[in-house]
Amino acid sequence: MLLCLLCGSAAGTLALATGASAQEAFKSPAEAASALVEAARGSDAKRLRAILGGAGRDVLSSGDAVADASDRRRFLEAYDSRHTVSEKADTATLLVGPDEFPFPIPIMRSGGGWKFDVEAGRKEIIARRIGRNELATIQASLAFFDAQQEYAAKDRTGQGAGIYAQRIISRANARDGLYWDSAAGEERSPLGELAAEAAAEGYRAGETRSPFHGYYYKVLKRQGPAAPGGAIDYVAGGRMIGGFALLAYPAEYGRSGVMSFMLNHAGTVYQKDLGPGTGRIAARMQSFNPDKGWEKVASEKQ
Repeated sequence: MLLCLLCGSAAGTLALATGASAQEAFKSPAEAASALVEAARGSDAKRLRAILGGAGRDVLSSGDAVADASDRRRFLEAYDSRHTVSEKADTATLLVGPDEFPFPIPIMRSGGGWKFDVEAGRKEIIARRIGRNELATIQASLAFFDAQQEYAAKDRTGQGAGIYAQRIISRANARDGLYWDSAAGEERSPLGELAAEAAAEGYRAGETRSPFHGYYYKVLKRQGPAAPGGAIDYVAGGRMIGGFALLAYPAEYGRSGVMSFMLNHAGTVYQKDLGPGTGRIAARMQSFNPDKGWEKVASEKQ
């Protein structure tokens, strides 16, 4: 469970300032936990700033508003189902849910009261968030692979079968992408099932770019010399018939993810840490070219 408490319906507006600020102390760990939960339940940014102090934005926001809101909702549901506070000497831990899952930010005795030690929980919070996002991205990449196979099995645009989609989301009134809106009784688009699952989480398909589980996705229309088979342009005569590829990269490097992922029509997923410049590097990438540093990821397609 990933706990990004400050991201509600308007994720950016609830992020804490990174500068130092006074942090509220409580009479007991239970009082501290209760105050945090009630502030999160009401999306009270001012109250949360007082409770957590100058916490870093990277801890409290992943850059994906939908995922953050979902994390917050799951945390509150777990808390409401069961919660307790385990106290040992000068440290206490909030346990939530039937399995008593430990909230990663400990409550520490400080002077004459108790405070949340956000710095102590920083590494764990980010690691949990990144781990789940990366696993979700691998699965989404494999869903893209399946969707391209399904798309090419039929004539989607009047140009015949055997053509892969050059877009993930179709343009208005077209079926030139892997997803399009389907009316009742109409055939669902190849990414329709994934889109339905995403919609249930709060994601919405559209032209405006937004991350999905902390990652952006980009269709690659050619492959480079390091790819099996060498350099190939997948597009000929405006039709993508030579293959397909996908790049997935973190929306916020180090906050929503670390690894970037690629796969092509062979179905093998590769991963690489592109570093702090991930966004800039990904923007320049036009080819599937798993050269030095790209490693194969074990997946069900291999």
